[in-house]
Amino acid sequence: MGPVSAKSYPGSEPVRALSDAAGGRAERAKQQIDYGRRGKGYIFGALRHATGEAFTKEYDSRSAKHWVDLLEHVEGWVPQEVERVYGIVDNLSVHRAPDVLLFSLAHPRWEFVFQPKYAAYLNLIEPWWKVLRSLALKGRRFETWEELTKAVRAATAYWNKHRHPFVWGQRRRHRARRQPGIAAMPNVA
Repeated sequence: MGPVSAKSYPGSEPVRALSDAAGGRAERAKQQIDYGRRGKGYIFGALRHATGEAFTKEYDSRSAKHWVDLLEHVEGWVPQEVERVYGIVDNLSVHRAPDVLLFSLAHPRWEFVFQPKYAAYLNLIEPWWKVLRSLALKGRRFETWEELTKAVRAATAYWNKHRHPFVWGQRRRHRARRQPGIAAMPNVA
């Protein structure tokens, strides 16, 4: 998910002003400015797009050691009957470290696919990170890094309980599709 820190994350829900609680206008949520960062770290994750199941793990830094540790955890998370595991990664130098090469030699079912630069939309976990940020962070204030990681773990567990397969390039539509045909005649009086 990238660097996240224990701070306030703004929400987007309109709220009623206290003076207008009896039916006044809804306003954008306001909060005090939060200048402090009270701990930071990185959330690493994996997504099985066919089932929608997700795995997250938090680390204090983004290093090759932590990346290989995540890969080891994901190796245990993916069922053994899966013959091929594709790791779709960006071109971060950590993803190309010698420890990662040693991991791929020790686990022959793994294959790493490096996405082109400036093409994050090709990685299916990117839209899921957006969902996780919304579930775990949006509209909340965290005093410590431990509170934030607890919220991320709870959001991941919630997602896994209510998961659905991710399909690349297909949006969920909320209204019925229109039938092709001739347009309706306008009402002319």
